[in-house]
Amino acid sequence: MLRSLDFPFDERTVRSLKAGDAVSISGRIYTGRDKFHKYFADGGRLPVDFKNGALFHCGPVCVSDGKDGWRVVAAGPTTSVRENPYEPAFIAASGVRLIIGKGGMDAQTLAACKKYGAVYIQAVGGAGALYAAAVRKVAGVSLLKEFGAAEAVWHFDVEDFRGIVAMDSHGNSLFDKVQQTSANLLSSLST
Repeated sequence: MLRSLDFPFDERTVRSLKAGDAVSISGRIYTGRDKFHKYFADGGRLPVDFKNGALFHCGPVCVSDGKDGWRVVAAGPTTSVRENPYEPAFIAASGVRLIIGKGGMDAQTLAACKKYGAVYIQAVGGAGALYAAAVRKVAGVSLLKEFGAAEAVWHFDVEDFRGIVAMDSHGNSLFDKVQQTSANLLSSLST
């Protein structure tokens, strides 16, 4: 069953999600990756209000629309594991509800999701054009001059942006489940 999530993403709805749920996200999401996380960890002021919002680990390709706006050409997820040192503190301080990326995150991020009512949503790697098509509008951009286009905080209004809840607010992780299943299978093969 596909669960629809509309911005703002309230804690009650997010806590009702379970690992394995397919989701369709609509509304405002923000991008942020390595430079943004380091900037935050070093005491930088958050450029937008992430409370009940979404952070997408993404370095999109955005081009000028020839007027005063932007058009998204590609918006594929970037590998989230690089943000492990920063994500628990970011979740605690910002009130963010959805972290979107690829490749999974660590036990400390899972614990922060459980404590603060957030989830990690797995997006499909290599689907940058598909995710760009879900962006209905580039509503703004923050830290563009400081970080450059790939690392800036882009403000996207999306419709039917799809993913799978891979880590929920109950302490469940699809990545842990796959690792345990693989270990069990490997063990049975070696006996």
